[in-house]
Amino acid sequence: MKLFLLLLGCLSHLSFYGQTAKEIVQAADAKMRGTTSQAQITIQTIRPSWSREMTVSTWVKGRDLAMILVLSPVKDKGIVFLKRKKEVWNWLPALEKIIKLPPSMMSQSWMGTDFTNDDLVKESSIVEDYNHSIVGDTVIDKHSCYLIQMIPKPEAAVVWGKLLVCIDKTDYLELHTRFYDEDGSLVNAMNASDIKLMDGRLIPTRFEMLPMDKPGQKTIMIYKVIQYDRKIDDAFFTTEKMKKLTQ
Repeated sequence: MKLFLLLLGCLSHLSFYGQTAKEIVQAADAKMRGTTSQAQITIQTIRPSWSREMTVSTWVKGRDLAMILVLSPVKDKGIVFLKRKKEVWNWLPALEKIIKLPPSMMSQSWMGTDFTNDDLVKESSIVEDYNHSIVGDTVIDKHSCYLIQMIPKPEAAVVWGKLLVCIDKTDYLELHTRFYDEDGSLVNAMNASDIKLMDGRLIPTRFEMLPMDKPGQKTIMIYKVIQYDRKIDDAFFTTEKMKKLTQ
């Protein structure tokens, strides 16, 4: 009986197609990320009584290097975020100051949006920092999807206590994600849509983050342009480069 239960536990991590949950998550992550990516993104923050829009440029290389430059609005223009492995910095041009963000700030709102600092700079890794298991199947906008549960590893410094992710079985598109806190309460839900061919890749180009306890509030992130697999030197991702991006 013990051997049977052990085998059953091992098989629960495999899909009927022979893929593990981790392999499916890794494929979805690689699909959206590429070896490198350069993008221009519009971010709309919507509240019951007001809304605002900002535009950012992003550069990402692998899982360890990322840069975000705020292009608009004017009052925020030139603000830069840099990620190198597990370290994150913020350049504030108005103060001419670089601030290193402590891990405790990763769960804080990014620039007043419903995305966290961690959501934007990807300080944690959905592939390496979580244990993954396939817990069912579902359909999102006529796309047959794996339903994958992600529980953080004991040693991982992550924001969320659990994630539930819906990944399209054909094209490995992450179409819906639910974010839970350490107590198991649902905090945010993210919907991905407007699937388009961008630089030869079929990807969602619109992401809506919805806080569950704040009716009428959401943040929409729209990819306007994205280029994949262009060469970016590691030397681009430095604190010195942060100061020079708008020069």
